[in-house]
Amino acid sequence: MLDGLKSSLGDAIKKIVKSSGIDEELIKDLCKDVQRALLTSDVNVRLVLEITKRLEERSLNETPPPGLSRKDHIVKILYDELSKLLGNESNFDFKPGKQNKIILLGIQGSGKTTVASKLAKFLTGEGHKVGVVGADTYRPGALVQLKMMCEKSNVEVYGEENNKDSPNIVQNGLKHFAGQPLDVIIIDTAGRHKEEQDLLEEMGRINKVADPDLALLVIDGTIGQQCFNQAEAFHKTIPVGGVIISKLDSSAKGGGALAASAATGAQIMYIGTGERIDDLEKFSPTRFVGRLLGMGDIQAVLDLAKRLENEGDDVRMKRISSGKMNMDDFFYQLEEVTKVGSLKGLLDSMPGMSGMVKEDQVDQMEDRVSKWRYIIQSMNKDEKADPDLLNSSRIKRIARGSGWPEGEVKELMKNYKNSKNLMKASKGRQMQGTLRKMGLGSVSYTHLTLPTNREV
Repeated sequence: MLDGLKSSLGDAIKKIVKSSGIDEELIKDLCKDVQRALLTSDVNVRLVLEITKRLEERSLNETPPPGLSRKDHIVKILYDELSKLLGNESNFDFKPGKQNKIILLGIQGSGKTTVASKLAKFLTGEGHKVGVVGADTYRPGALVQLKMMCEKSNVEVYGEENNKDSPNIVQNGLKHFAGQPLDVIIIDTAGRHKEEQDLLEEMGRINKVADPDLALLVIDGTIGQQCFNQAEAFHKTIPVGGVIISKLDSSAKGGGALAASAATGAQIMYIGTGERIDDLEKFSPTRFVGRLLGMGDIQAVLDLAKRLENEGDDVRMKRISSGKMNMDDFFYQLEEVTKVGSLKGLLDSMPGMSGMVKEDQVDQMEDRVSKWRYIIQSMNKDEKADPDLLNSSRIKRIARGSGWPEGEVKELMKNYKNSKNLMKASKGRQMQGTLRKMGLGSVSYTHLTLPTNREV
């Protein structure tokens, strides 16, 4: 995702991290590097200058908080400023007991129909019952494509192949779904250009008929700054409540679309990260910037470091370090790993670990963490407090409750015991010291056993 921008920002950060000392010249060089990286990714010039000006001023004048080095503080400032560019995390407030209507807008070729099917799959996965109205009467085969893609997630699509009156189709579609127990109805519309006044007027009529709860503008992540005027034209016709960036995986020019959407005032809500129907995710500015900087979720790391100052975490840490860790502590560690960010990002940031772990091994580790979380949640209070209670009958019950085979439960127990024994043998001093320096507190990686070649 935006590999060019990620690489350029990563190189800029390395200069700071590897420097022997921080001075004004180094900070100015950093700002120039960031400018080049953002401009190359097609971010608006005015926004770039604003960001780098604040970066320079804050880096020169701010005093780092206690426990945070000046180098880390400068990286955190860059993180903050890039996050501001992208706005706040935004979610659609689904109202229970009614059919929430979402209308999709965008220019030709933005990937609206594909996004409609992805959004239907995403919302279905969140437990919502979804219906789709296909009102794109201009692109040949649009309705057929929409139906084929929505079949994969068992979502019904209403459309009228021979009807060219889009507002009428929307009206009929809403009547069709009116008696069904749906939470969300997604309305796919024809792509249009800001110069096509008749199509914009038609969109206004569709909006009047649909009376949507949310209008989402689909922006092609490959078109860069051109989308600014387009987004503005749509917003004047229908108040845009959110943005979906499509094709963000296919071009480093996605920075322009990101910046333009932020400049229009509409928050980015979802991003398309690939061609598969599952390749849609909620957009989080902080996590996105964390990925972009190649450092995981920095904010989560800082929050974790702050929490470790609390007495409760100190007590937990002493218990873990003394080898008296229970399954609740183990679960806590797994949760903290996922809060901090992807395992790959974390491993890449650990001294001596960057590039040492293969992509498929990381995927397997993350999959393993996900399985273990479900298994631990299926244990009762006594079993979490004393995992040695787990006999064959308890293992069978936990396996049934978690939905995973007994072998996975036994694998969890094996890794839990290995981790506990290792911490007990070393008293956790070396491991905990290293992790504290990294800002990861009591998170232990001893239980994240790397898959062997046989497992791969």
